[in-house]
Amino acid sequence: MASIRREVILQAPLDQVWDALRDIGALHTRLAPGFVVDTKLEEGARIVTFGNGMVAKELIVDIDEQQHRVSWSVVGTQLTHHNASFQLFKEGDGRTRGVWIADLLPHAAAPMVAGMIEQGLAAMKRVFG
Repeated sequence: MASIRREVILQAPLDQVWDALRDIGALHTRLAPGFVVDTKLEEGARIVTFGNGMVAKELIVDIDEQQHRVSWSVVGTQLTHHNASFQLFKEGDGRTRGVWIADLLPHAAAPMVAGMIEQGLAAMKRVFG
């Protein structure tokens, strides 16, 4: 199984970033505009439309208020397995560290998914500095 881990430092306080991350239906307006262009909520899931035209159904596994972590699983794509999480940590001086981890199969999809994660983190940096 491929495992991808990327980190980002955001120039905003944890509470501000968490407020956007936990708002799972507003990825396209609050967290990663441009990378995500639309988000629609369904029972237990969200349908995410990415800037590259890809559409994915993400089952929401957990929104952990204590750990500042959202986890989800993409279903209905060429991936035979996918689970991911994005967790926030206070970095001091009003900054926040975000850690995005994705585990997936098949291995061959890892470069594509890693590229999308990096685009998502770049979008977050544009929002939060």
